[in-house]
Amino acid sequence: MKTVDFRYFKLQPGDKVLDLGCGEGRHVIAAYVEAEVTAVGVDLNFADLKTASQRAADFIDPDTSLRQFCLSNANALQLPFADHSFDKVICSEVLEHIDNYQGVLKEIARVLRPGGLFCASVPRRWPEKICWRLSKAYHQVEGGHLRIFHARHLKANIQQLGFRFYRRHWAHALHSPYWWLKCLLWEQDEHFLIRHYHRFLVWDLLEKPRLSHVMEQGLNPIMGKSVVMYFQKELNQ
Repeated sequence: MKTVDFRYFKLQPGDKVLDLGCGEGRHVIAAYVEAEVTAVGVDLNFADLKTASQRAADFIDPDTSLRQFCLSNANALQLPFADHSFDKVICSEVLEHIDNYQGVLKEIARVLRPGGLFCASVPRRWPEKICWRLSKAYHQVEGGHLRIFHARHLKANIQQLGFRFYRRHWAHALHSPYWWLKCLLWEQDEHFLIRHYHRFLVWDLLEKPRLSHVMEQGLNPIMGKSVVMYFQKELNQ
């Protein structure tokens, strides 16, 4: 399930792409498949990196040098990369989990070359507020969400670091009701509503039916669970 839309985040042959907080690999693998790039995934959770490596195995072509794929266990506040190492940086559904998110943004600004592109996504404010109201455990669980972002404030934080904003959209509208149900029926994953909705989401992901695609595109501006913003680092930074 991709949150980043590569139509607005064009990958060029030879790009070095960082997926910061890559989790189980959805965007770092997608970047590798999308273009002839070096795709690097970084995460603090070693178990997630192991899953990402296993998932990537079906896509990696060992007979080409045009695409490279690698994963690294590292702290987002102390990235093991030199200044201006990357042409593109993705940070999707990560910043809400980190106390010092502004420190992470500074690290992103450091490792991204001038003129490079940055995509950030976080949970959208009003669907997230419903989750918090329905369940305290949703955001108090270890590794849970530490804050609810206001997209305008996050945008300003990033712009202050020398980035130019150029695009915004919303994503995953069909997932908002699922998480409201999860929060309402916390720790009741076997409840028939949750089971059947999850089955629908898996079916939608695998089969990609046109009807649900059209539905989600229409609903995203209204109730998309994620807000996705795209920036370009100024050349003088």
